This record gives sequence, structure tokens and C-alpha cells, in this order.
Amino acid sequence: MIEVKDVHFAYPNGVEALKGVSLTIKNGEFIAIMGENGAGKTTLIKHFNGLLKPTKGSIFVDKVETTEVSVAALARTVGFVFQNPDNQLFSETVEEEIAFALKNFGFKEKTIKGRVTWALNLLGLTQYRKTSPFMLSGGERKRVALASVLAWNPRILILDEPTIGQDHQQKEKLLQFILQMKTQRKTIIIVTHDVEFVAECDPRVLLMHQGKIVADGEARKVLTNPEILLHASIIPPQITQVFLQLSDFELPKEVIDVYEAREKLLNALERKAK
Repeated sequence: MIEVKDVHFAYPNGVEALKGVSLTIKNGEFIAIMGENGAGKTTLIKHFNGLLKPTKGSIFVDKVETTEVSVAALARTVGFVFQNPDNQLFSETVEEEIAFALKNFGFKEKTIKGRVTWALNLLGLTQYRKTSPFMLSGGERKRVALASVLAWNPRILILDEPTIGQDHQQKEKLLQFILQMKTQRKTIIIVTHDVEFVAECDPRVLLMHQGKIVADGEARKVLTNPEILLHASIIPPQITQVFLQLSDFELPKEVIDVYEAREKLLNALERKAK
């Protein structure tokens, strides 16, 4: 679905944000891109919908090179939710915000009404249908931005720091939503510092440092490797930190969520009882 070939990118001020990035993202994959501030995460994902063009190298989205098409054309395939929702909200009401792109893409009025209602229900925004997005909290505005993208049903969904401003309940809803999208074979890419959320989701993790990908693999492999995480200024999940300390007692190190931890501890107790 996305192919990145030796991509370099430098900003006009001379800062080289990407330094020879290459990767392949398959249709239906769930990817979490992690790393310290300034690692190149957001710069990389802005190349996926054409907001940025490579200084060197090439990027293909669904076999189309991004330099050959407009951002508007890529938007039909790639839905992008910014870290700051205020960068993409402008309509007078939540309803109009969600309907805007659908109208631009030429959807029929009946379809638009149905998709708007669906998105409002999905993100728990029905009561705000006639409210200005700018009267809502930061977390609610973020959900409006997400609803406005989901409404047109893009094949690729990119979420930049989706858990910022969301409470535990909303994070749980986001997790369930992502799992639902996975069953529909959507390609989902998130940029996040929220290591606990990533541990719950268990995606493929791309770890970036100084404009390069320094690790690429299953969440349990990447998030339980202290040396790799330290290199990118990432702290392991709390439960992983506990099991790393308990590894001397013949408990596994590769544990990233509490449910797995409970199972491992119960198994260890059973073995000891025998």
C-alpha cells in the first residue's frame, strides 16, 4: 500500500529531517511510529499524503508516486488527522465539518447525511451536531477531526498523536475503533509517544531516531528491548519494566500488557506448586 524508497527530506532552513528512510507498509497493516521529538515521525507521515515531497528518493501510495499527483487526489485514499485538530477545522458546526469533504468528493446528499450521522454516532458526537467545533474541548475537537476523515472511508488512515487530550474511556474507545478498522482491512498508521497505548494495541512498531528507522518489528519485540528504546529515548511499558526486573526468577521479559502478565504469573505459580 505504501512504499518508501531511500527518502531524504530537508526543510528550507537546512534541517535534514529524514535520512535515507526505506520501508514497505502492506494493505491492512497497523503501524505505530515512535521516537523522541524531532526524530522525523511527523515529517515522514506528511509524505504519505503529499503534504511534503522528498528531497531525494520516492514514495508510492497504492502504486502511485506521490510527486505525480496532488494532495487533493491522494486525500481520497489517505485520511490524515493532525496532532492539533485546529489545523484542519474551520466550519461553523460539527455537522458541516464532517460533511465538507464528502461534498468535495461528490457524494450524493442522501449519502452525505447518512455518513455524517454514522460518524457522529461512532465518535460520540451526536449531541454536538449543531455546535461550533471551536466551542468544544481539545479532546472533543480531535474526535471531530477524526469523524470528518472517517466519513469518506479512506483506505489508509493516519493519526498523529491520537491519544493526546483523551481520557481513559476515550482511549479504550479508540482502541476498539482501531481493532474494528483492522477487521475491515484498513491500513492504519499512528504516530504516538503513548507507549502504554501501543502495548495494548500490539501493532508493528517503527522506531525512529534522528531521521532514520532504527527498529522495525512486533511491539513485544521492540518495546521489551531496553537498549533499543534507550537509543530513541523511549521508556518501556510499566508492566514490561516489572517483568524485566523479574527475569532472574525465570519469568519472561517479553510481556507488554497486564492480561499477558497475569497469565504468565499464574503459570509460574502453578509450576511452583507442582
